[in-house]
Parts: sequence; structure tokens; C-alpha cells
Amino acid sequence: MSIAPNVKGALKVSVITVCFNSAATLEDALHSVGEQSWPNVEHIVIDGGSTDGTLELIERFRPNLAHFSSGPDNGIYDAMNKGLAVASGEIVCFLNADDLYSHRDVLAEVANRIDRQGLDALFADVAFFHPDRPARVVRRYRSDRFRPSRLAFGWMPAHPALFIRRAIFSRIGGFRTDYRIAGDFEFVARAFGKNDLHYAHLPEVVVKMRTGGVSTSGWRSKLLLNREVLRACRENGISTNMFKILSKYPAKLLELVIQ
Repeated sequence: MSIAPNVKGALKVSVITVCFNSAATLEDALHSVGEQSWPNVEHIVIDGGSTDGTLELIERFRPNLAHFSSGPDNGIYDAMNKGLAVASGEIVCFLNADDLYSHRDVLAEVANRIDRQGLDALFADVAFFHPDRPARVVRRYRSDRFRPSRLAFGWMPAHPALFIRRAIFSRIGGFRTDYRIAGDFEFVARAFGKNDLHYAHLPEVVVKMRTGGVSTSGWRSKLLLNREVLRACRENGISTNMFKILSKYPAKLLELVIQ
């Protein structure tokens, strides 16, 4: 399969995937993007200098990629910014190396709705599955709970299921590289907190995500995440405190049982 050509009237979607030593999972992500039915997709892969066979895997998919680079970076958000720097689509999204789209029409649904409704952003839901049991969903991240007014409580749309106009990045900038784990939340706080974005929620799972990622693995990660969420709110003029941020967890527990 070759890179999809520009199609008149079809919004271009830039899918950015950042990876590092991801040979065990990246193939699913690459297949997932390559099989999308939308005719105007550019897939950008930014590798952090892998040594585990990731580069050999990517080489097999090079005909499908609009851009690929490999080299040291200053963390995941620096790598995402490298992807943003070369993205040319009207719509930008990020698909992690551990993730895949739930079906081949995801980008078609997203691009058509953004175009039809003149949206600045569209977000949907993510289903988490255990790496050893891919058919069994263990959690559904429901992005419909997000409102800009809930940033103070640490709520945000599921980042892999957030599709946003590239013009928003051009206006407010990319990701802060001084955040280790909550740079995506900081961007959402900056984008939605003070900007009157026209957005909507797509009530379906569009991304399947393996459990065990950096923001979902262990209490130390949770502690760091919540500290950075608190910092992001304060730096973006959102009044909050740690009690507010932690208060979202009882609701999040329901995601484990309501599918």
C-alpha cells in the first residue's frame, strides 16, 4: 500500500506515531493506519533511536509513511513536537506505538464530521485491553465526561482519540517538553481552558490501547501524573487543588465495569 494521495475536498489527516524500542507492538499500529479507508492520510513516525528491531520493522512500512526520522530526543513530548513540525494535514492526531484504530473507517468518520460541522476538535473513546488477551476490554475511557470546566478536576479527553485542527497548534504552540507524563493534559488545558473551541464528542471507541503505558503503570506514575496535572492547571490559570484532582477517581473506577 502506498501513501494516500491528496484528494480534492478531503481533509488531510496527519497521524503522528512516536516510538522507542517498540518492535513488539508497532506493527499493529502501522497496519492500523495503513488500512484506513480515508483517502487523504499522512502517517508520520518519529523514532527515538531504537535498537531492538524497530527500525527494521519500520523499513518494511516505509512506502506507507509520509515521513520517518530516527534519533535521540528529549522525551515523548519532544518527539511529538518533531512530528508536528512536519505535519501538513488540516487535522492532527497521535496514535501511540502500543495502540491501534478500532476499525478501518475511524479517520473517515472523524474527518467527515469535523468538516461537516466545522469543528476545531473532535474526541472519542478508548478501550483498554490486556496485551495477552486482546479481545477482552478491561476499561473504557469515556471522553464524553470532559468539559473545559472539568479541567480543574483533572479531566481530559483520551489523547489518542483526540483529533484537532493543526491551526490550533499553530496558534498556541505544541507540547511542553518540561513535563514528563502530563504534557498532553497541559496542552489540553492550554487549548480548551481559555480558547472557545468548537468541539464535539463521537460516542464510540475509535482506539484500542494496551494496558501498561507510562501514564497507567503503577502508583509512582499516578503520583507524578497528578502532580503535573496540578502544575498544569496552575500555570494555565485554572484554580484547583489536589483534592479536586483526586476526586475524579471514583468515577473512573466505573470505567472498569461499565463497557
